Amino acid sequence: MSKYLVLFEKSSTGYGAYVPDLPGCVATGRTLLETRDRMTKAVEMHLSAMREDGDEIPEPSHFELVDVA
Repeated sequence: MSKYLVLFEKSSTGYGAYVPDLPGCVATGRTLLETRDRMTKAVEMHLSAMREDGDEIPEPSHFELVDVA
């Protein structure tokens, strides 16, 4: 099982999310929870479609959070 970074952004109507390692894999929702649930399904569907098409599944990128003053 792999873990992919998902970035969430607040908008005027709710939230949007995307996976930098999986171009085109996006989701939106009115709440953060709704967007998270939709994003989980979107990643599963995206990876399934890539497997069906015989595409190479990218390894998740390394990421870190940095502290700033």
